[in-house]
Amino acid sequence: MKRVIAIANQKGGVGKTTTAINLAACLAQAGKSVLLIDSDPQGNATSGLGVDKQTLTHTFYDTLIGNCYIEQSQIKIRDNLTLLPSDINLSGAEIELVAYEHREFLLQVLLKNTKFLYDYVLIDCPPALNMLTLNALTAADSVLVPIQSEYFALEGVSQLMHTIDLVRARLNKHLQIEGVVFTMTDSTNLSRDVQTEVKTHLGSYVYQTNIPRAVKLAEAPSHGKTILEHDPLSKAAIAYQTLAQEVINKKPITTK
Repeated sequence: MKRVIAIANQKGGVGKTTTAINLAACLAQAGKSVLLIDSDPQGNATSGLGVDKQTLTHTFYDTLIGNCYIEQSQIKIRDNLTLLPSDINLSGAEIELVAYEHREFLLQVLLKNTKFLYDYVLIDCPPALNMLTLNALTAADSVLVPIQSEYFALEGVSQLMHTIDLVRARLNKHLQIEGVVFTMTDSTNLSRDVQTEVKTHLGSYVYQTNIPRAVKLAEAPSHGKTILEHDPLSKAAIAYQTLAQEVINKKPITTK
C-alpha cells in the first residue's frame, strides 16, 4: 500500500527531523522505496542527508510554486531513498502562496502521480502550523508524531490533535494518525512518568518502540549521515530499524 506520511509536531526540538531522516533510511534499508520531502525552510533534513544546500539548482520550493517538475529537483541519496531538498528560499513560500488559489492543496496535486512511484512518501514538516504544514497534512494519508519525554509533551500533542481534527473537517477527511513515537528517552523518573501519562491518554496511538537519547544520533547529521551509517550497531540505530518495522506492519488509526 502506498502511503504518504507527514511527520509533524507543532513543538520544536522533539526529534522530528531526526526521525524523518532515520525512519526514511530504515524503510529504505528494509527494501521499501522512499521519497523524503524536506518541507522545513531550515533544510535540516537536506543537510542531514549530506546534501550541500549551496549546490542546489532546484528545490522543493521551486517545485511547489510551479517553477520546475518534481523530477528536476529530487535527488537520489542511495538505494531506495530519494530526497526532495529544501533551503531557506522555502521560507518565502508562506507569503507567495497567499496569491494562489486552493493553496492548501498544492502538495496534494504535486504528489497526485508521483506518490505511486514510492512505497512511502515522508514529509518533514516545519515546527509550526503554517501553509507548508497545512499542505503536508492535506496531502498526507496519515501523521506520525514524534514527542520528547518531557513535561509539556502532552500539551503539544493535544494541540496537534486539535489541528488534525480541523484539517479532517475542512481539507482532508481521510487523514489518519500513523502513530506517536517517544524520542530522546532516558531512564529518569520524569521520562517514565511522561510516557505513562501520554499512554494513558493516547494508548492505541503510541508505538512500542522508544528512541533513546544518544550522542551518536545527535551528531550524525553534522556528518551528513544517518544513524545507520554513523553508528549502525548502536541502540538508536536498532530502535529506528524497529520503528520502521512497526510502521510497515501497523495499520494507521482513524481519528474520531
